[in-house]
Formats: sequence, structure tokens, C-alpha cells
Amino acid sequence: MPTEAKRETVAELVEVFSTHPTSIVADYRGLKVSELGAIRRSLHDKGIQYRVVKNRLAKIAAEQAGISEMTPLLEGPTGIALGSGDEAAVAKSFLEAVRPFRTVAVRGGVLRGRRIEASDVTKLSTLPAREVLLGQLAGGFASPLSTMAGLLSAPLRNLGYALQQVADRKAAAAEGQG
Repeated sequence: MPTEAKRETVAELVEVFSTHPTSIVADYRGLKVSELGAIRRSLHDKGIQYRVVKNRLAKIAAEQAGISEMTPLLEGPTGIALGSGDEAAVAKSFLEAVRPFRTVAVRGGVLRGRRIEASDVTKLSTLPAREVLLGQLAGGFASPLSTMAGLLSAPLRNLGYALQQVADRKAAAAEGQG
């Protein structure tokens, strides 16, 4: 029979999993309590929660939150970084926070209900921020459009230059005769 404390823990984890679409699962084996505290503080400053969880309770909570993709990652000592917002920023912040501690091994993660491998977390951390990617995308769309506008306006502009030259020549010819 599950105790009331375990039910509360599961309910709390369901809430956290539901409100944080980005989860990175890592093995924290070999870390001291002070080192875990340093990781938590570093991530907390960036709006990311780092929780050490019991696998059995986390599996139940993940199932209830609708992210069963996480359950294969929950083996051995488990720490989960939970963030919302820019996924690349969460991955980058987590990897920077655990970089000094060589014993931490990233197992993978869940992004908006999709499971990713540890190598994908590393790739994700190298991406620019979401705003930068959106700016690059908008620039990619705008560039051909501005080129097309320039190409379409070129004949009209060239006609204007030609008419101006004809008018200048007629004015010069009229001054020469008069």
C-alpha cells in the first residue's frame, strides 16, 4: 500500500512534469550533496528545476502526466532537470552546470512528449536560441522576396533613367539652338 507521502510525491511530480515540457534525465552517481546543491543553485538561477527522484515514483508520475517516453530513462540513480521555454537554452544550461562534474552522465530527455537520446541533448545545446532561429527563418523568407521586388522594379527604374536622359538631351539641344 502506498503511503500518503508517496502519493503526495507522485502528485507533485505529475504537476511538475505537466508544467515543464523539457526534461533532461541524468545519472548523478558519484556526486556529493554539496555538488548536487551547486548544480541546483546554478540551474535555479536560470529557471530550471533539478530534482533527484525515486525511479518507481517518477515512472508512475510520468505515466499519469502522459509522458511514458520517459520511463525507459529511469534506471539507476536519477536526477531530472525540468525546464520550460527554450529547449536549447535548457539543454545548454544543464550541460554547463554539470560540466565540472565528470561523473554525471546524461541518459536522454523528453521534449514536448518526444524522447531524445543523450547525443541529441548535446546537439540541442549547440543550437542558437529560439529567437535567433526565428530571426534567421524570417530573414530566409524575406531575402528572396526583397530580391524579387528589386527585380520587378528594375525595368520601371531603368525606364525612368532612360526618359530622364532623353529629357536632358532635349533640354541641352534646345539650349544649343536658342
